[in-house]
Amino acid sequence: MFLTSNHQILEHVLGDRKFLKKSDKYKFLKPWLGNGLLTSEGEIWKKHRRLLTPAFHFEILQEFVQVFEKCGDILVERFQNEIGHSFDVYPYVTFCTLDIIYESIMGVNLNVQKGDSAEYVDSVHDMTRIMIERSVSPIQVHDFLYRFTKNYSTQKRALEHLHRQSTEVINARKKELQEMRNLGRSSKATKSKKVFLDLLLEARIDGRGLTQEEVDTFLFAGHETTASAVSFTLFCLANHPDVQEKALEEQRSIFPDENKMKVTHADLQSMKYLELVIKESMRLYPPVPIIGRQIPTDTKFGDKLLPQGDSLIIFSFGIHREEKYFEDPEKFYPERFERRDGKLPYGYIPFSAGPRNCIGQKFAMLELKSVVSKIVRNFELQPTFPVHELQLVAESTLKSANGVKVKMHPRKLNFAF
Repeated sequence: MFLTSNHQILEHVLGDRKFLKKSDKYKFLKPWLGNGLLTSEGEIWKKHRRLLTPAFHFEILQEFVQVFEKCGDILVERFQNEIGHSFDVYPYVTFCTLDIIYESIMGVNLNVQKGDSAEYVDSVHDMTRIMIERSVSPIQVHDFLYRFTKNYSTQKRALEHLHRQSTEVINARKKELQEMRNLGRSSKATKSKKVFLDLLLEARIDGRGLTQEEVDTFLFAGHETTASAVSFTLFCLANHPDVQEKALEEQRSIFPDENKMKVTHADLQSMKYLELVIKESMRLYPPVPIIGRQIPTDTKFGDKLLPQGDSLIIFSFGIHREEKYFEDPEKFYPERFERRDGKLPYGYIPFSAGPRNCIGQKFAMLELKSVVSKIVRNFELQPTFPVHELQLVAESTLKSANGVKVKMHPRKLNFAF
């Protein structure tokens, strides 16, 4: 295993199609995600990527905005119960991003925020924790020996719930489509909900369907990464009141009319400063802190020879904090992204980079802007006292073992919505 933050190596590996194969550590997610977009490789990955890319077309993304807004409204309601004291925003945000992925991408409304999906979230945590532990354990790395461990029993329970959940999503959408057909309604009326899950329901590659594994993949990847990004952005805003004030002023300029209650795609696109804030938050706290690739053939980088089959681990968390990429890297300074001008593109990789970058990054940025801006308009974010010290842990996504804690106070503004 070779850990790197070298820019030349990053550009070579992430930009070269010979290095598309993920690190073999990802194989520990295959019992859950199968050959989904995150874990597949070779021709299977290429076919899946080609099939799924149209589902994230610009015109389709515009139609998701009202889903973001509706789910964000529920999140604001839930935050009202935590006014005035320190609390961990991450569990609340996680349920919100789950709601968003269910309704926008899968086309089903499960009202996660108003119900209880703790078992799903716990099962996701178990699977990602087990992946990390198996990748470093000399015993659990072997499938035969792994079957005699406690983690194996935990994985069986987690997989049972996770696969049951995705099956329920698929069946719910099938039922809705059948009801529409029975009523003689055109699916064009629900285009925004049709494009992804319906595409999977209809698709076959090499004679096999790909619904279950991609639903599992997008339920996981589509909520975990954005939950991390939203939570750490709120933490950064709470601890940098000057930045928060600038973000608020931008909201005031976009929404001068207190009677304008519907946020549009154009409104989100005009949130230029908030986008800088989100980018800077993801620099300091990248949702995916490590990226793994497998070396396809014996490859020499400088004076280092990496043997075929070895794993190359790209430590994006460390890369984002290197002074050769970012001046004063420990400082939270959103304005730095006004003047990057595309320099060292592989020095900033919150969505990975190259041909195997995140297929949903434009979707994610719109979602982040919608949710974070709504919170900024409705609440003043404040740091905890004493200041909350994050205990960062790198699982499949970046988390804090002791939570992501802030304080909130309602804003006394006419335009808050």
